[in-house]
Amino acid sequence: QVQLVESGGGLVQAGGSLRLLCEASGHSFSWYAMGWFRQAPGKERDFVAAISWNGANRKYVESVKGRFTISRDNAKNTVYLQMNTLKPEDTAVYYCAAGTPRYDSDPMAAIDYRYWGQGTQVTVSS
Repeated sequence: QVQLVESGGGLVQAGGSLRLLCEASGHSFSWYAMGWFRQAPGKERDFVAAISWNGANRKYVESVKGRFTISRDNAKNTVYLQMNTLKPEDTAVYYCAAGTPRYDSDPMAAIDYRYWGQGTQVTVSS
């Protein structure tokens, strides 16, 4: 079992920055790939970014490339999402998740997420 707790959300003006944290406890955090997802009101939960267990591989949805950075510190059992140049369309509840890659040959191709946090609200005003 892995328990995940997100923090760092809040209200920010367009163009501003926020850093989200996801702290893990329980079974070995460093075994898992980690991802960030977001869900806007009335919409489905969408993928935002993912990072491999050792931080060597990262993947982003096109709309956040160049603005968001995912990173992790396995010694602190924490994954981060640095969000810069925020836009009103980034407003959503952000969730972190832990999972395992489906394919050893391409660890970022598909990740089966098993554990989810409770989410943190990010609101970007125009």
